[in-house]
Amino acid sequence: MFDVIIAGCGPTGAMLAAELRLHGVRVLVVEKETEPASYVRIVGLHVRSLELLAMRGLLDRILPHGRRRPAAGFFAAIAKPAPKDLDSAYAYLLGIPQPVIVGLLEEHAIELGAQVRRGRAVVGIEQDDQGVTVELTDGEQLRSRYLVGCDGGRSTVRKLLGVGFPGEPARTETLMGEMEVGAPQEEIAATVNAIRENHHPFWLRPAGNGVYSVVVPAAGVSDRAVAPTLEDFQQQLRTIAGTDFGVHSPRWLSRFGDATRLADRYRVGRVLLAGDAAHIHPPIGGQGLNLGVQDAFNLGWKLAAHIRGWAPEALLDTYQAERHPVAADVLDNTRAQMELLSPEPGPQAVRRLLTELMDVDEVNRHLIEKITAIGIRYDFGAGPDLLGRRLGDVAVKQGNLYGLLHRGRGLLLDRTERLTVGGWSDRVDHLTDPTAELDVPCVLLRPDGHVAWVGDDQQSLDQHLSRWFGEPAH
Repeated sequence: MFDVIIAGCGPTGAMLAAELRLHGVRVLVVEKETEPASYVRIVGLHVRSLELLAMRGLLDRILPHGRRRPAAGFFAAIAKPAPKDLDSAYAYLLGIPQPVIVGLLEEHAIELGAQVRRGRAVVGIEQDDQGVTVELTDGEQLRSRYLVGCDGGRSTVRKLLGVGFPGEPARTETLMGEMEVGAPQEEIAATVNAIRENHHPFWLRPAGNGVYSVVVPAAGVSDRAVAPTLEDFQQQLRTIAGTDFGVHSPRWLSRFGDATRLADRYRVGRVLLAGDAAHIHPPIGGQGLNLGVQDAFNLGWKLAAHIRGWAPEALLDTYQAERHPVAADVLDNTRAQMELLSPEPGPQAVRRLLTELMDVDEVNRHLIEKITAIGIRYDFGAGPDLLGRRLGDVAVKQGNLYGLLHRGRGLLLDRTERLTVGGWSDRVDHLTDPTAELDVPCVLLRPDGHVAWVGDDQQSLDQHLSRWFGEPAH
């Protein structure tokens, strides 16, 4: 019997498996595809995801496989520079091939002891008070204490649960791909800049090694149920730009719509949802993969705490309470961005106004913090503004804060040198450092790096240790 079965070995499923294994949870990941995806689609890791990877010691492993870009131009593809002094040691976008990041995360999970079985998918679920019986495509039945559906926007797990997935179906469709071009870069840039005054979405952007990322409207091309072809891209480029720029040798081609949906519930008994199984939205702003990975970081330590037996009663419910509003906000900002891509006069007037407003640093900063997820504040109740927010990778006497979070445990960062974690020392580490770069006396960090308590009083600290980490060991 497994503790947790995860359906889907994409970035969300692989990251969740690794997080659970940090706490000794017995994990099986089942993936319907027999082999990793062969197409090389470039995805972007935003600031908050880079921070989380740094917390687990993974970032140095991943950086050599990606290309850094400024943390700018994300919101509705409005070209504005990155805000000055963005509050992170990782204030950039990392472009990385999707198969590479998925492979590295899967490799990490396996190294920690997770099992991965490919060519199998979940087709049946029955749960009771003790666990979940999972039926796979080959007829095998497995038993686990929990099941997590990380199986994408068409999630079988979500459908088997009967969880509602309200929202809006796709109204418009867009072609996206990567391919080589025959035209000179200067000609491409000049033509694209002129066209983008009136046509959104539309772009050709260098992706390295002579390859361009190409995005064009899908209206008027082949049936949406049929995979797009190079000829579809050529046709749309000629229609809009008067030339196809000599595009050839595609790396991958895809079609996406602006369907936007959010699951009613993230948990039904012993079955949970994460990543695209819980929410879908247009890829504008590049938030989807990041949102799923951040779901995994939020859920992993909480689910492990229940399995290990020390979780407070309501801890697992905080997963939905915290992540559902975050996803709802992402859906709203992608809705807004898609409106700003419309060529209609009204949306274009709003786009011009917002472009002016983004010259105000506070506006630009707010939108970048929203897209990169560093502006998130979970509702932990009344308290200082830092409460519920993520803490940056501040300098401490042992080097940097995130280097102390590799094991996925809580952490008390104590500048007073007079507090203790007492009976919670099996779950929470304690660093006394009066020189730590903090504007407050002490902070208690959850394993996901969010601030669970701020203060300098032992009694108050003990109450919050109990709230997040259960009863002390005796």
